[in-house]
Amino acid sequence: MSTTTRERVIIFDTTLRDGEQSPGISLDTGEKLEIAEQLARLGVDYIEAGFPIASQGDFEAVHAIASSVTGPVICGLSRTAHKDIDRCWEAIEPAPRRRIHTFIATSPTHMEHKLRMSPEQVLAEAASAVARARGYTEDVEFSPEDASRSDFDFMCDVLQAAVDNGAGTLNIPDTVGYATPVEWAERIRSIRERVSGDYVLSTHCHNDLGLAVANSLAAVQAGARQVECTVNGIGERAGNAAMEEIVMAIRTRPDTFSDVETSIRTEELARSSRMVSRLTGYPVQFNKAVVGRNAFAHEAGIHQHGVLNERTTYEIMDPSDVGQGESKIVLGKHSGRAAFKDTLSKLGMTIQGDALNAAFTRFKELADRKVQLTDADLEALVAEEMGDRVMATYSLISLEVRSGSTTTPSADLVIRVEGEECAVSATGDGMVDASCTAIKKATGIVGRLTDYNVMSVTGGVDALADVALSFESSDGVKVSGRGLAADVVEASARAFISALNKIARVRRTGEDPNAVDRPGHLG
Repeated sequence: MSTTTRERVIIFDTTLRDGEQSPGISLDTGEKLEIAEQLARLGVDYIEAGFPIASQGDFEAVHAIASSVTGPVICGLSRTAHKDIDRCWEAIEPAPRRRIHTFIATSPTHMEHKLRMSPEQVLAEAASAVARARGYTEDVEFSPEDASRSDFDFMCDVLQAAVDNGAGTLNIPDTVGYATPVEWAERIRSIRERVSGDYVLSTHCHNDLGLAVANSLAAVQAGARQVECTVNGIGERAGNAAMEEIVMAIRTRPDTFSDVETSIRTEELARSSRMVSRLTGYPVQFNKAVVGRNAFAHEAGIHQHGVLNERTTYEIMDPSDVGQGESKIVLGKHSGRAAFKDTLSKLGMTIQGDALNAAFTRFKELADRKVQLTDADLEALVAEEMGDRVMATYSLISLEVRSGSTTTPSADLVIRVEGEECAVSATGDGMVDASCTAIKKATGIVGRLTDYNVMSVTGGVDALADVALSFESSDGVKVSGRGLAADVVEASARAFISALNKIARVRRTGEDPNAVDRPGHLG
């Protein structure tokens, strides 16, 4: 179906309001502005910037967003009290396009135990609030809180009163994540049939039973044309419906969602996810759909073989479409020969036949002891199988380090330089830095570390430290090094010396530095 015939599903982002209500999250105005600007780049239709009556800080943040962020409509949340609505309008007034979102609970348990109001009072309150908000702006949204546990007939009476008093959007919240997709779709469909008027039907689902995204998509199929959601699915308790999952479900399944589309620039999804995670302190689980670290990563040999032949065998989305770059082949104990050979090829190491079989056997042995293998591990094991040893210009004889809370870290090093022992000392920001500084003094090689990683070969307190690092000399030679030792500092020193030996070889022989740093390459 042509996209020109599709209806727009409005993406109403509430990361800065409902998302910030997650326990432990407290964003300042600057952080809220940073996220709001990214949401605008992402292409959301509405930003619910906060709850202005909640605090002076929240008011200031909403006002700042309304004053500076362009593109999306800026929305503020308000209870039905007139002072709440007035305060909400003050906060959003600077925005070129603005919305007041007001709500009141309609479920028996909320009316009795929280509001202590009768159904008649709730109905009157809703009508009065919408009328008050409508006096400020034509764009008014109304929500019957806890809609999934509300009496349907009464809730529809309240919704009708909201429309009659000027609400242009009716948002139906599954506030406590109680609904299931089939019943939620039926409730959305029935509201459209029961409540008359010109309005957009919206859905706002929570994830208490892990059904927020499923319920939201069911609502879209039932006629909802606005979805309220958050980046990474953050929010009260178990969170809200995850925007990235809803958007990509609609995009990936045009057969199921043939009549709708969103305005989201999906290539900004991963960046938005990372920003929200960084500023809120809420990590994204590795296996999170769409934006998780493992969303496009493959370790199982069968999967790797399929993806290497044709990406779509195991990926229903292109990682670049969501800003995730390329598919990732992760080498581990479940990996197969095809992925192993492909990874070596990308590292510039071409081996075949018996050499490949021997290297793959060693790889499997090492993978049983390490969760994930680095390029340095592969280079080391392939180098051993190929018998390609870099001639050692430098070698470590001894290393002593000192550090403490009141002591400047220092290192005393004895290193063999072209057959001669050389004793040097140095200080640094830490014991590893001091050791590497001493090694540079002894060898005279100047440059900088560009990457540094520490892993343990096995678990337990007696595990060997496995350090892999990358180094770029002042004359542009880029090499890697790897070291193993019972002590992290010693392993770091050995890795650094390994890297400098490669630089010495380049300078001595004039070889291509890329070839030197690919010990398994057959030239």
